[in-house]
Amino acid sequence: MVCHPLFSWSCLLIPPNMTMMVFGYKDRWVSILELLEAIQQRRSIRKFTEQTVDKGLVQELIDVSVWAPSASNEQPWGFVIVQDQVYLNELSTAAKSGILEKINVLPALEQYRSTMENQAFNIFYNAPALVIFYGKKDDPHTDHDCSMAAQNFMLAAREKELGTCWIGFAEAVCASDEFKTKHHIPEDYKLVAPIILGYPDHFPQNSISRKDYPVFSWVTNN
Repeated sequence: MVCHPLFSWSCLLIPPNMTMMVFGYKDRWVSILELLEAIQQRRSIRKFTEQTVDKGLVQELIDVSVWAPSASNEQPWGFVIVQDQVYLNELSTAAKSGILEKINVLPALEQYRSTMENQAFNIFYNAPALVIFYGKKDDPHTDHDCSMAAQNFMLAAREKELGTCWIGFAEAVCASDEFKTKHHIPEDYKLVAPIILGYPDHFPQNSISRKDYPVFSWVTNN
């Protein structure tokens, strides 16, 4: 088995009776979704229960994610996992402050000013876990490869009745030199995908329509 770098795993010590033990209890899942169902039923979740996600289950999802294809099989990914709610709140506050500073020089962010100024808003939506995908800077395909791994992660989470959401706002802190130093992330790695993870308050039942997409060309020999 090829090991992938796990730079940091921040968490609070939770009493065993407050966590959901997953291994050995797979028969308790309400349903196991087929792949196509998981793809169509995945949603970006922004409201979670207070239930923690077992560390073993997080590890299982990461192990599944790294089966994504990668250019020349470089497997350029590495991970930081945060399961400390107090620390996530601190990161959210820091991110909002950083985004507000950028608004003055990036007018496109103006639409988010009121959200960032709202003290009650948490960029991680109070999710119990944050899994951050990093990739090697010197690999020209890092963004593509790590994004495919992130998609694997989100689909596998959906199969386990877990919700995820890619948090773009997290770049304000997770890509910073201070954060990378604190969590032992090598200089030659860059942020790709910060993804929150938790048990959804509910899964949206309404279907999301897809836009018509252009097919520019379809060449066959028929």
